[in-house]
Amino acid sequence: MGRARRARRIAATAAYGGGGLAAGIGALGALGYGVLKVEAMMARRIVGQPFDGAPDDNGVYGAGTGDPVELVVLGDSSAAGMGCDHAHQTVGAIIGTGVSALTGRPVRLTNSAVVGAESADLELQLANALDVVARPDVAVIMVGANDVTHRIDRAVAVRHLEQVVRALRGLGTEVVVGTCPDLGTIQPIPQPLRLLGRRFSRDLAAAQTVAVVEAGGRTVSLGDLLGPEFAERPHEMFSEDRFHPSPAGYARAAAALLPSVCAALGVWPEGSGEPRTPDSRRGEGVGPVAVAAKYAVMDPGTEVSATDVGGQSRGPRGRWAMLLRRPRGGAPAATDAGATAEAGESKPTSPGPAPRHTIDSD
Repeated sequence: MGRARRARRIAATAAYGGGGLAAGIGALGALGYGVLKVEAMMARRIVGQPFDGAPDDNGVYGAGTGDPVELVVLGDSSAAGMGCDHAHQTVGAIIGTGVSALTGRPVRLTNSAVVGAESADLELQLANALDVVARPDVAVIMVGANDVTHRIDRAVAVRHLEQVVRALRGLGTEVVVGTCPDLGTIQPIPQPLRLLGRRFSRDLAAAQTVAVVEAGGRTVSLGDLLGPEFAERPHEMFSEDRFHPSPAGYARAAAALLPSVCAALGVWPEGSGEPRTPDSRRGEGVGPVAVAAKYAVMDPGTEVSATDVGGQSRGPRGRWAMLLRRPRGGAPAATDAGATAEAGESKPTSPGPAPRHTIDSD
């Protein structure tokens, strides 16, 4: 079964309140989880001991006139900033500073993320955040890694995330979700644990994308965003526990999320002032959300958001979605032949003149 189909199935199971062993384990089976359990114990000995907490980054960032932009951050240790030495080094602080620079307004950051949190913890985090700010302008969510390492049923994890996104959208809050990172990039973790972690985390990220877009938010793939840098400069990109990113690693993640946060707020420079349309030369396009999700997890920094085709929000295979590559720099490769062969799916195509073309199969 291709990743797009798995993502669609997991998200559908989440939407209808299902779950259970099949959605969580799939073809791996109990034997595979036995291997995971043993090697996870080995990995904990290899990876350094975690340190306590994360810096308190709640506060006002940037300067300017007018009411502050209200930014809420929810999620796990990556959202909390575990591994940072100072408050201004966290993802939330960097995004807040960037948003302030583009809006000319201060940004008030309310960070309710908790180290070690799973998706099931997001509802409480949101409640805590809403005690501070009743109607945030934008929320950034980074979650999923602990759902994978704690073997949480993926459909259950996705359902919790979707419920929080829907609640925020109901308040009029824009939502940007950094999907589950690729745990296969953590070098100290041995094989086959690393290979299985890659598959599980990518499948969860794809399912998160489907659910979030259906709920009215947008996603940014974190994937193996830090993988090459971690391999080449581990002492610079890893924090002292050799597992969480360093301040330099968090800055890289924030740089991937910031354009989508600003676009959600309507302040990202698009040139003519009109919303940017996909550019096929950059491998961008429009297609069913499950297929867009499958391609996004293979290409870190890729944004997926809802769109219409011919005035219709849905097609024969579900919600239409737009895949954009917002990060600065050169255009990334348009295809991943190996992954395409594995999934047997066509890539979302450039919309071009109406009517927009879509994928051939999924």
